[in-house]
This record gives sequence, C-alpha cells and structure tokens, in this order.
Amino acid sequence: MGEFVRLEVKDGIGTIRLERPPMNALNVQVQEELRAAATAATADAEVRAVIVYGGEKVFAAGADIKEMADMSYVDMVDRAGGISSSLGAIAGIPKPVVAAITGYALGGGCELALACDWRVVAEDAKLGQPEIKLGVIPGAGGTQRLARLVGPARAKELIMTGRMIDAQEALRIGLADRVVPAAEVYEAAVALVKPFLTGPAQALRAAKLAIDGGLEMDLNSGLAWESQHFAALFATDDRREGMAAFVEKRKPDFTGR
Repeated sequence: MGEFVRLEVKDGIGTIRLERPPMNALNVQVQEELRAAATAATADAEVRAVIVYGGEKVFAAGADIKEMADMSYVDMVDRAGGISSSLGAIAGIPKPVVAAITGYALGGGCELALACDWRVVAEDAKLGQPEIKLGVIPGAGGTQRLARLVGPARAKELIMTGRMIDAQEALRIGLADRVVPAAEVYEAAVALVKPFLTGPAQALRAAKLAIDGGLEMDLNSGLAWESQHFAALFATDDRREGMAAFVEKRKPDFTGR
C-alpha cells in the first residue's frame, strides 16, 4: 500500500504492518501511510478486525526525532494536528483493533498502541512516553488516551518521568491486555480478534462507537448516545437473525448486514 506501511487482508483480518527499519520511526510519511491504511481497512467490507503490527523485533520506537529537530514553532503548528489525526484515524476504525507489540512501543509508538482497542504485548517488550526527556510532551494522543486508560495519576507519573515500563507493569496498570512470549505475539492478537470475525459487524461497530463516544460526554448524554445506536441496530439483518436464533435455540449465522 505504501513504502513503509501496508494493509494485508487474510481470512477477515486486516493487518496494518509497519516496516521502516530499524525501529519503525513514525516520520511524516509513515504517519500519512498509517492514515491511508486505516481508511482502507475501514472501507474494506472483507476486513472484520484489524491488527497493527511492527514485526517480530519492534512495534515502533517513536517519532522521527531527526525530522523534528530543526522544526520551529510555526512549523509544528502546521504539522501537530496532522500527527494527532493520523493516529486518530487508527482509533477511528469502526472495527475491533488490536496492537501486537514486540520490542519497543515508545513515544509515538506507544501512542499508536493507545489508539487501538487492545494491546497484546511481548514478555520482553518496553513501553513508555519518553518525550519529556526531549523537552516536549506527547503530541499524538498520549496525554489524553493514556490518562483515560490508566487514570490521570499514573499517566502523569509515566509522562512526567518519561520512564519505560516492562510488560508486567503494563499489564498491572491496564496498558497491556495480554502478555505472551515474543514469538507468540501476532498469533495471540489473531486469537483475540478471531471471535469477532463471524460476529454481528454492525453491532460491534455500534458498541465501539457508543463506548468511545460516550467517554467524551456526561452520563445523560452518553445514555442518549447509547440509545441511538441500540435502536439503529433494529434495522439490521443481524439483529433479526440473532433474535430468531435465540428463540429457535440455534447458533446465529451473522452476515454483517
């Protein structure tokens, strides 16, 4: 698909694969290729779930600092929104998305992982937001998504110290969802999304939109948002099939429609 990022589709799973040796640094080109891959995965009806994967050695060790080093305030004003929205495109994929993390997920790489619904992490992986050591803060969602995931106090400690954490600490605080041997990371990610491949695609989409959107609202607004998605599913074939299968005591045959 792109020079450094491609979308591979097999058996209902779309793998967004980063391949920019040696560390999958997220320069502007990679950011925009991630956006294009997210758009393609969203549009492809054959893709029922997505895995974001950096390969066997490293997920992504951060932004391309050499590219940023000589940028001025004016330069970054023009670019900052694009950095954030490129990873926001991954977060906005209306399908289940899991990050399969090997090696390092640091800085922008950690923010890419945070844009996914779940994170499967290798036992020897390291995660963190070390931007403070460069005199800046995370700029692609780290201050917002990390705080929502692990709580503001833990997010402040990780971001303000810039320290790396191992897989077990990531699991303990909720930054990782599963920890497995490094050689098993991709297959563990496949196993995580496999139940969704034959599930009711529109209901899965609605669940993700309701949860993610509701986090930005007060409770009453969130409940109204949920009700809208709930009611809309009564227009789908899968809702009819699911309820008919329940009444008839059989397994539903969902089509994604």
